[in-house]
Amino acid sequence: MTDILSSLDALVLTLVPQARTNQKLRDELLVHCKEILTSHIGQTHENDIGHLATLIKKRLLQSTSPSSASLRFTNLLSRLLDQPVLTRKHEALVFLDALASSPRPNLRAPTSDFLASLQPPRTTVPPFSPTPDSQPPPRSPKGKPKAELLREYRMRTGHSHLSENFLIKDTLYLLQGISGKYIRLSTSDQDDQSKLIFADDIRCVIPTPVKSLIHRLAEVGHLYSRIDAFVNDRKGRSGVGMIEQSLCHHLQAQLTEYYRLIAVLESQISTATTCSADGHTGLRGEETGLTLKRLDVWITEWRLRMRMMSVCVEGAREAHGGALVNLIHSYTDNGDPFIRKFTHQLLEEVSQPFFSTLHKWLFSGELYDPCNEFFVAINSELAHVQYLLHPSSLAGGVDGMFSALGGETDDMSIEREGGLRLWEAKYRFRVDMLPLFVGEAFGKKIFSTGKSLNFIRYSCHDSDWVATREKMSNTGGTLKYSDIVGLERSIDSAYSTASKRLFEIFIEKFKLLDHLRALKHYLLLGHGDFAEQLMETLGPNLTRPANTLYRHNLTATLETAIRTSNAQNDPPDVLRRLDARMLEYSHGEIGWDVFTLEYKVDAPIDTILDPDSMVKYLKLFRHLWRMKRVESALSQGWMQVAGASRTFLKLHDFDYDWHQIRIVMAEMIHFVRQMLAYCHIEVIECSWKSLMEFFQEPEGDLDAMIETHRSYLDRMVRKVLLLSSKSGKEEALLSQVQELFSTILQFRDAMDSFYHYCLSETARRDQTKDAERGIYTIPTQQRSGLPTLSQIRNLVKEYSATFSDLALSIVHTLQSHPDLDCRFLGIRLSFSDFYRSKKDQQLLQQHKQT
Repeated sequence: MTDILSSLDALVLTLVPQARTNQKLRDELLVHCKEILTSHIGQTHENDIGHLATLIKKRLLQSTSPSSASLRFTNLLSRLLDQPVLTRKHEALVFLDALASSPRPNLRAPTSDFLASLQPPRTTVPPFSPTPDSQPPPRSPKGKPKAELLREYRMRTGHSHLSENFLIKDTLYLLQGISGKYIRLSTSDQDDQSKLIFADDIRCVIPTPVKSLIHRLAEVGHLYSRIDAFVNDRKGRSGVGMIEQSLCHHLQAQLTEYYRLIAVLESQISTATTCSADGHTGLRGEETGLTLKRLDVWITEWRLRMRMMSVCVEGAREAHGGALVNLIHSYTDNGDPFIRKFTHQLLEEVSQPFFSTLHKWLFSGELYDPCNEFFVAINSELAHVQYLLHPSSLAGGVDGMFSALGGETDDMSIEREGGLRLWEAKYRFRVDMLPLFVGEAFGKKIFSTGKSLNFIRYSCHDSDWVATREKMSNTGGTLKYSDIVGLERSIDSAYSTASKRLFEIFIEKFKLLDHLRALKHYLLLGHGDFAEQLMETLGPNLTRPANTLYRHNLTATLETAIRTSNAQNDPPDVLRRLDARMLEYSHGEIGWDVFTLEYKVDAPIDTILDPDSMVKYLKLFRHLWRMKRVESALSQGWMQVAGASRTFLKLHDFDYDWHQIRIVMAEMIHFVRQMLAYCHIEVIECSWKSLMEFFQEPEGDLDAMIETHRSYLDRMVRKVLLLSSKSGKEEALLSQVQELFSTILQFRDAMDSFYHYCLSETARRDQTKDAERGIYTIPTQQRSGLPTLSQIRNLVKEYSATFSDLALSIVHTLQSHPDLDCRFLGIRLSFSDFYRSKKDQQLLQQHKQT
């Protein structure tokens, strides 16, 4: 025992090097080896036909004619091994060897060509004529089989069994779905079930066990008829899918092999009949080498095949395309090795049209699916839609930056289909047609890869497409069901190559980042000097009624603002897309209410910058432009107040009013500038940083790029406009902010009125002093309709109080806002808890009043 343990230890250390350093692993392996040695594993032996044949030959060499017996056995053994239908050949040899070893009478060897060693023994018995008054058989002499005595008794009584020769012929007809002489098939019109009718007569009967065996064999014929009818029906029908055609082709090949088996069995009957005609039969001459039981052995494997094919046939009546492939693939999880093997062979054949369509879609972006069987479907409305590149892609200078912004271009854009709609709606992903062996994750990659290639070819007009396609074809190889690992590798490679190429086209060829940067600089007022110049030049015009403004004047003013700012250094293609226009206006609106900037995009950039995105950009511009207008009005008003402070030094009765105005204006300036800083620094710049991180290391496909841009834009809209997630109150805070801006502008107008009143009051008092000194001055004319001092003071006080209440409400709402950045904005607006203390004072006053 010690030697065995040492040998096991050395074997473990040799085969498992990790056990040299891991004592625990070494002990576990030794224990496992001991269990194997003490178990009963290995007592069974594998079937070795060669060893068994050697033992039989040694036994035959001891017979009376060793050379001829050994030669004949070798010949018969080779013929047995060549039979593809028989699967248990070793067991058959063991059975025959056991029969040969048992004691038996000296019988003449059979002469049939059908596996002579398998034929039953024959004996020569004189014919026996039955008599009407025959008695039960006497006791059999010693050595005579009881089956022979029973046979003789049946012949004497006239109730003999029908010869098995006739039953075998009829059974072969049944295997082909044809009625025989003694056994007929009866098919009902109501259902698809067939019934067997046995033709028993007075002289010959068919035993019940034989009928049961024939019923068992007739199942194969019934399944054959069903499969053959399905194949013939699909041959004559139009509109049959390619996958279903492939299934019919495989079924037809299986039926052809089945016909070959039937032909072999019929030839054995013919051979046996010829031998009987030559007189080489004994008492049991009607029995051939092919019996019903042997026929059942031959048909066993085909019974399983027919059942599987019948299941596929029934499934194909209600499923097609990828759904049919899924139905067949569902049987690969079966525990029966035969069913798994048969299903794999069937899928290898049936999935060829699927892989052909997949290869064309995956490596060229073309969808060839005439029978609508692929898991990618095309939208018939967009099947032939292709759009051309926008004329603005032509080269040009700054002088022609507005040449493409006329009405003709707008008319052309109506003819084109939106790039985003082509990308999202031209092809559909159908989960019900996706084969299970592909999986939804890889199916989405296949769908995206084909869409990307199709988009590159027909929407981006990529001149380098040929090189891209060749590169992907080299990584593809042959796609087939038996190589799922290679299929997944090909999908990953094609997906990454197509996505990378599409990113390069958008960034390098169509300058996507330049357009995004232009939107940030112009529509989001990122160019500070441009925004200042535009507001300074447009300000006087925008104060007029909207119906007195003209688009060409706005366009000329925009061009002036570009030329006098750093915007003139931007690419000409970017500048020519920028335009100034007016929104639809109603009676009483002024230019500030309807003015907006517009950035024109074309194919295929409009896939990213789709119309919905441009609407959001314009919404952001309108909000930021109004905030910029309020900030500019406050800055000019503050400079006006600061510059005129010396003028009003003599008006001591107005000092308190100006002091209150300066306090309120300082509060307003703080509020607006904090809002601007929040929008530009904390929202726009942070969002832009996240967007640039994606483009520096892009991942995914065009959908990922679209989704990233949408997230970037939605984040800015949500935070800049202070939108809430509460249903029905999304823009409640935005409405308060806009009302606050309107209040600031009204306060600015009231302050201007007070400023002009102070100027006129200063001039009036100077005239009075000049008159006292005897100096004559031209009296100032008082314009009628001007508000009085008390009215002006009431307006200033009213607007100040309104602003304070709105600011207090906004800060209070921001402190409970679900967005963290908005809550920080509330802290910045009231960094010294100014509004909180103000709120507490209001609550205290209300409490005292009650």
